[in-house]
Amino acid sequence: MAGGVLLLAIGIWLGVDALFRGEGRTPWVALAGLLFAVPLVIAYTLRPAVYANEDRLRIRNPFRTITLPWGAVSGLRSGYSNEVFTQDGTKFQLWAIPVSLRGRKKAARRHAQQVAADDPIASRVRPGARGTTQPHARDSGDQSMDDLREIAERREGAEAAQGEPVAHWAYEILAPSVAGAVLLAVLLAVG
Repeated sequence: MAGGVLLLAIGIWLGVDALFRGEGRTPWVALAGLLFAVPLVIAYTLRPAVYANEDRLRIRNPFRTITLPWGAVSGLRSGYSNEVFTQDGTKFQLWAIPVSLRGRKKAARRHAQQVAADDPIASRVRPGARGTTQPHARDSGDQSMDDLREIAERREGAEAAQGEPVAHWAYEILAPSVAGAVLLAVLLAVG
């Protein structure tokens, strides 16, 4: 998010400067560039979010907002990305919950160090392996997915958590970006 805010600040600063101080076509190219780039930076850095309550999971990805009642969720998977699956097999990415392989390794190392301090033989056991009894530290993304899985398991049969998945396009992102791309293409084609 900090990177997105920094990109927006630099882009708006340079774009507004070109709008007011530019000569010839420069202000129009700057306007088209801002119309094209600002919504995309917002979409990929500031917009993604995941909201969960007792009845629904709402996923706000860069270009769509998906609302899934817990009864429609068949599973949540963490691999190289975090994903949610519906009963009909549709897969949605959870952009707001990143997967950090480095964070997972760090958590595993921390767990191994904790176990080694208690029992040097047990340090050879993989964290979370079957037969281990000590809880281990989890990466924040993995912990968030565990929390979502727990809510999904607890609420999947609840009457208020039933319904069909609903997906909406984010026209507030798509429309200005497409308008900026078209304006930029026309300006560059006209020369």
